[in-house]
Amino acid sequence: MTLQEMGAAAKAAAAVLANAGAKKDAALRAIADALEAGKEKLLAANAEDLAAAKAAGMRPALLDRLKLTDARIAGMAQGAREVAAQPDPIGQVVEGSVRPNGLEIRRVRVPLGVIGIIFEARPNVTADAAALCLKAGNAVILRGGKEAIHSNIACANLMRDAVEAAGLPRDSIQLVEDTSRASAQGMMQLTGYLDVLIPRGGKGLIQSVVENSHVPVIQTGAGNCHVYVDESADLDMAANIIYNAKVSRPSVCNAIETILVHEGIAQEALPIIKARLDVQPVELRGCPRTQAILGPSVIPATEADWETEYGDYILAVRVVEDMEEALQHIARYSTGHSECIVTQDYTRAREFLQRVDSAAVYVNASTRFTDGGMFGLGAEIGISTQKLHARGPMGVAQLTSTKFLVLGTGQVRE
Repeated sequence: MTLQEMGAAAKAAAAVLANAGAKKDAALRAIADALEAGKEKLLAANAEDLAAAKAAGMRPALLDRLKLTDARIAGMAQGAREVAAQPDPIGQVVEGSVRPNGLEIRRVRVPLGVIGIIFEARPNVTADAAALCLKAGNAVILRGGKEAIHSNIACANLMRDAVEAAGLPRDSIQLVEDTSRASAQGMMQLTGYLDVLIPRGGKGLIQSVVENSHVPVIQTGAGNCHVYVDESADLDMAANIIYNAKVSRPSVCNAIETILVHEGIAQEALPIIKARLDVQPVELRGCPRTQAILGPSVIPATEADWETEYGDYILAVRVVEDMEEALQHIARYSTGHSECIVTQDYTRAREFLQRVDSAAVYVNASTRFTDGGMFGLGAEIGISTQKLHARGPMGVAQLTSTKFLVLGTGQVRE
């Protein structure tokens, strides 16, 4: 099938999905059952991908993103069931009014239509994205990376069978099996078929799609996230938050890449933080003041380190004069994803919340919570770091648009 043929099939499926009602939930539950029943197929396909990735020298942190386990497959199935259990957004009245001339105007939620998603080596995205798009009444065309191609094909086939068995079009979910650069470029040019394109992956992928797509893009994912340890911080709390925000899954976009430490506590705080990170261990790249406190084990930080999303067990460290300098650093280098302050000072916490311009801003909590599931949205399509249409974790409601319904009794405009 060519991309144009896939687009035409998706358009036809989207017309059905827009009015599918409760059939969507039945299809989502069927998907969940199919993922569980097909676990061995998924694991076998994933083993092929892992073997190829290891042979190609993929970094351990990225191998973790690629790997499927019993628990992760169960999580994919549970995510589909949770999405099914959510209220149907389609037809929800966002707002309404009656004009002085008697016109009744309502703004209601409608599907976006056909969504294209280009993503990298995370096979769980295949299931999560399809479930969310289906719930919101959208058809989806998925294009994953070559690293996860066997896993993605197995997952897509299971879901397509399940959707068809539930009475909805099989082409509600489609996977582009060509993982060449040409297929990605082709999706970026698929105007007339795709209503929106969502890139999900590293900075390079996102930047390429944003710069080259003729299809409207929702920008997601790039996560140069920060933790600022304020002068009043509980240092054990700070160390635990930093450890979790970096080490729990360093390859994901809500993991931190830089910590900023107030100079008033740096002498005491940095050794405590380093001792906690050494459990992994994590490579530190620090400013001269950080090096002076922690010694030669710290690699000198360059300008590039402040703007890099490592996706690995690497952390940039800078000692700052005060919160103002921390805020200036975040404003300059942040990608607008997630930032945290660790402090016991209420006034500074409030100021940080107000002045940091990111999709999620935290006080005394790990940035790893920036996630659709953790925010109560169910699975997510990604974390939007832009300001138009959607911002932050994108759940079902963020995959809809609106239209106006206008009810009259013969009114004409003078």
